[in-house]
Amino acid sequence: QVRLIESGGGSVQPGGSLRLSCVASGFHFGSAAMGWFRQAPGKEREFVASMSWGGGTINYDDSVKGRFTISRDNTKNTLTLQMSGLKLGDTAVYYCATGKVATTSLLDFDSWGQGTRVTVSS
Repeated sequence: QVRLIESGGGSVQPGGSLRLSCVASGFHFGSAAMGWFRQAPGKEREFVASMSWGGGTINYDDSVKGRFTISRDNTKNTLTLQMSGLKLGDTAVYYCATGKVATTSLLDFDSWGQGTRVTVSS
């Protein structure tokens, strides 16, 4: 079965950096689109970033563009989200997901990890 395990979450101060990782198994990672989404307390899950199987397509939400970088290593079945310049609004549980096409919509991703929590506070 598809398994996605996120890690790297934690508590940081505003302006800090954090690196999230997602280890995938149970499917052909190198042929799949991958994405990062987040859900803040009391809010709906929202798009953060996505990347096609070969890296030819990369999408970022405007709120994170210039601060977050999505990357993948198809030899290790891992997806990474490097976050810098973190803001209070970035506080959320971050989820890794996989789908057929790298879009900005939750509806295009069908398998999800359990999430890793990121807390930005002073």
